Amino acid sequence: MGNIKTALKFKCPRCERGDLFGAKNPYKMGSMFVMDANCSSCGLKYEKEGGFFYGAMYVSYMLNIGLFVTATVLWYILFEGKIDWRLYIGLYVLLTVFLVPVLYRLSRSIWLMIMIKYEPEKTGAR
Repeated sequence: MGNIKTALKFKCPRCERGDLFGAKNPYKMGSMFVMDANCSSCGLKYEKEGGFFYGAMYVSYMLNIGLFVTATVLWYILFEGKIDWRLYIGLYVLLTVFLVPVLYRLSRSIWLMIMIKYEPEKTGAR
C-alpha cells in the first residue's frame, strides 16, 4: 500500500512524482474532473480497465460519512439548541456540494494508493 501523504498531494502512487490531475486547482472550470491517463514521470496507466474507478465511489462514501459524523458531533458540541437543525442540514449540504471536486480527486487518489504498489526501482524514482 502507498503513502497517504502521496495521496493527499495527488501524486502517482508508483513513483510519487507525477501528478494525477493536470490542473492543480480542483475548482478550475472545465477541468474539475479531468484526470491524466498516464503518469508524466513513470508512464503508469492509471485506469487499468473500464470501471476501475468504481471502487473510488466507496472511498468517497467513506470520506463523506466521516465528514458528516465530524460535522454533526461539532454541531452538537458547539451549537445544539442555539441553531435550528434544519439550518445545520442546509449548511452541511452546501459544504458537501462545495467539496465535491476535492472529494472526487481525493477518493480517486486514495483508491490508486490502495490498488497500486510503490515501486521506485521500476521507475527510476529516488
